[in-house]
Amino acid sequence: MTTERGPRRADGWTAGVRERLGLGRLLPLGDPADGVWIAETAAASVLRGAAAHPGAVLGELRIGLAVKAVPGEDAVAVGAATGARAGGGPGGPQAPADRGGPVGAKAPPAPPSALPTGPLRIEAEFSAVPDRPLPDTAAALRAALLTAAAARLGLEITEVDLTVTALLEGGASDQVTASPAAPTARVAEPQDPVATAAAGTPGVVSLTRVLGSPVHTARDHVRVEVATAGDRRALDVARSVRTAVAAATEERLPVSVLVTDVVGPGGASAGEPGRTDA
Repeated sequence: MTTERGPRRADGWTAGVRERLGLGRLLPLGDPADGVWIAETAAASVLRGAAAHPGAVLGELRIGLAVKAVPGEDAVAVGAATGARAGGGPGGPQAPADRGGPVGAKAPPAPPSALPTGPLRIEAEFSAVPDRPLPDTAAALRAALLTAAAARLGLEITEVDLTVTALLEGGASDQVTASPAAPTARVAEPQDPVATAAAGTPGVVSLTRVLGSPVHTARDHVRVEVATAGDRRALDVARSVRTAVAAATEERLPVSVLVTDVVGPGGASAGEPGRTDA
């Protein structure tokens, strides 16, 4: 016999699973000492917006662990392309930053099923107009993706694999990359000093709750879920969250941060979801 509460509980569980799967892979930001991850959907939406390029339409885009590129292969024909580390970029290496968290604390554990910290690879398909050399179009897209990954997110991208899938029809030279909004995580109101400290960090739009509570406190670590503003570098905001949360906790536990959404100009979520209590 099915009780009235049973279907609701099942529906809630199903919705939670779908929401978790909707994040895609959980990608490392920075290095192990940073203790920061970002949802693949949030990162991909930022990259799509940054790669808006006349004469090219970006298709499927995935981000995963880097693999060694095969030497000598044509980057446009088969997609093998080597990028630059996220710590560099057009402006050169970035200055060392405060990584947040308690001084001398060990690195916090990764969120469930998150990718390990290390270099990443972007794999993307695109269509292009035939009146421009494909290598030039691919180079422009690659540069835009690498720059955005480093400057706007903090991803360590060492490889960009681009594959041409189609040529655009005549008169389509003004087409640009579409930027579909990523699924938006549920927003949570802060209900305790630790959550309030995280929510009040500059660059934090809201706390979110996809893996559970927006502030998950275990015996040996604290994990915080946030949505960050699109006009701030996600890694820098997350580092500041770690500092704020570490200062607000009595146990001085290692702190990790999961960025589930990037909101605002060029970000993943255009609207604001309904709020729930933390």
